[in-house]
Parts: sequence; structure tokens; C-alpha cells
Amino acid sequence: MIAILDYRAGNLTSVKRALDHLNIPNEITNHEDVLRSSKGIIFPGVGAAGSAMRNLKENRLDHTIKSLILSGKPMLGICLGCQVILDESRENAAKTLGVIPGRCEQFSRDLYDESGQPINIPHMGWNSIQFKKECSLFEDIPQGSEFYFVHSYYPIPDPAYVIGITHYGLGFCSVFGRPGLWAMQFHPEKSGRPGLKILSNFYSYCLEKA
Repeated sequence: MIAILDYRAGNLTSVKRALDHLNIPNEITNHEDVLRSSKGIIFPGVGAAGSAMRNLKENRLDHTIKSLILSGKPMLGICLGCQVILDESRENAAKTLGVIPGRCEQFSRDLYDESGQPINIPHMGWNSIQFKKECSLFEDIPQGSEFYFVHSYYPIPDPAYVIGITHYGLGFCSVFGRPGLWAMQFHPEKSGRPGLKILSNFYSYCLEKA
């Protein structure tokens, strides 16, 4: 069973629908015993970093998540769940979980797209990824596949963890992590067939490591 972390940050039902479509057993939960017994955890979320951290701390989920990662529990962070595993976010000047070194910055309004027009903030829509290293989550996903983004802040992890780069006014890290702990700024659950394949690959990894 895959646990979908419930910390009142939204986007839970769309992740669940995607897993249900793939016939992957799953449960939305914030209970430590369920999280610990799961094969792996999806850490989703939309919204602001400050409120997300408050919700995590109120339920002591900040300690739970860090201990589960240290124990080797597979985890996939999505969008806000990707951002808060870093050290800090300029959004709300939030101190975040600090699982992977790095921070989140806001897109600057003086950035321009390839046609010379100011970019829109948030970055919303389909975009592709330029891979910097191999990642098992993207196995059997065609080169040039596009994924769905909705965000105003972007992650800047330690370069050692960067897996993929996306261009939107600048090149920003859109996928980072290491085996068993991955984070992506886009929404695989809203990215059609390539996104569903990412979720399927994550589940396969969890079964292998169980």
C-alpha cells in the first residue's frame, strides 16, 4: 500500500484518483503507524510553504517524515511536497524540513520567455525536462515528454541531487533527489500517460525494496 500524506495541503484526491486508476493500493493518512507500515509514501501538496510547515508540525509529521526517510522508506515529493524537503523557502521565510540541502526561490518578474515576452507567474502549463542523470522513475518514458506545472517558487537543491532541469525564463531544477527519495516540481498525477508511468515506476521501486 502507498500512503498519501495528509497534512491539509490539498491535491490529495487527484493523487488518489491516479493511483486508483493504476490499481495501486493506497490510503490518504496522517497516522504514523500507517505511514510506517506502507510500502512507500507520496508527499503531495499545493499552497504556501509556511502554512504547510505549520500543519506538519501541529501533527508532529515533520519528525515522522524525517525519521521515515532516514529509515529508508521510499518517498516521492510532489510540488509543495517537493519544496518543503529542502532547508528553507523564501515563501513566508519558512524553515522547512531540511532533508536535502537547498532552498526555494520565487520566479522573478523580470524574466523573459524565448519570444522576448515577460513570463507569467505562476508558471502554469506543460513543459519538458532536460535530464542531467538517469532516474529509475523515468524508465520507459519517451524523451521530450511534457509534464504539468503550477508554481510560483522553484527548488534550488544542492547540485549533487539535481536530476532534471526545466526552462521557464531560466533553467530551474524540476526533479531532484537520490534513489528512494525523489522530488518533482510538476504534477505527475495531472500529466497524462507519462505522469502515470512515473507513479507506476515509483510503486514498482517500493515493491522491490519492501
